Amino acid sequence: MAKYKSAESAAQMPSEGTVEGYAATFDREPDSYGDVIAKGAFARTLSEWAQKEQPIPLLYGHNTEDPEMNIGKVTEAYEDERGLHVRAEFDADNPKAQYVRKLAKEGRLYQFSFAYSVRDAGEVEVGGTHAYELRDLDLYEVSLVQIPANQHAVITGVKSGRRNSKADADELRSIREMAQRITQAIDGLLADEEEPDEEDGGPEPEANAEEPEGAKAKEPGAEESDADAALEEARAYATAILNALEAQHE
Repeated sequence: MAKYKSAESAAQMPSEGTVEGYAATFDREPDSYGDVIAKGAFARTLSEWAQKEQPIPLLYGHNTEDPEMNIGKVTEAYEDERGLHVRAEFDADNPKAQYVRKLAKEGRLYQFSFAYSVRDAGEVEVGGTHAYELRDLDLYEVSLVQIPANQHAVITGVKSGRRNSKADADELRSIREMAQRITQAIDGLLADEEEPDEEDGGPEPEANAEEPEGAKAKEPGAEESDADAALEEARAYATAILNALEAQHE
């Protein structure tokens, strides 16, 4: 039967998609269950996870009943002097995962926890206090939780990563097309500015030169009107891009 042990987390938000910190610590202060974790307690189980080439699940609240509460996967896990450090990735296309990420980013959710079973353990005295030392554990999953058992492990980063859904890809393609149209509109304005006019010493048309058949002379002010229209088009596309980018960050 799996047991659960939690850890306090302090959140910060350096890409949409990742969270990192300590799921367990090796502090010799007994947690709320009277347990301490020995260094090396996760070494075997982490090696077995690596050999399986399967990710350790990231859950919310140890909820194994609701598939949508399986909110991501652990991409890196290792022991250091402090404890079990993990880095996990939120599912980009799971709204519940992204909401949990939002809570962590805002500091409203700041604890890690993990599900485990005990292979080896024993009673010890820690600073005159009786404790139960966990020496070899099977790790089943890592969760983000509200109430910790271990008050020393912390989340050290929550990051906003790249979005990967088809809707996001379509939106980005649309933004790119609008940017290309803006570039074309601006190029047209620049080309108009570069055309020499009579006052700048440009070549004078021959007095008797005949206009090509079907050609029509532009009415006075027509060129200015064309430039104004191109500028308005560029402004419209720029506004559309800004709106699309704002929507991407909501």
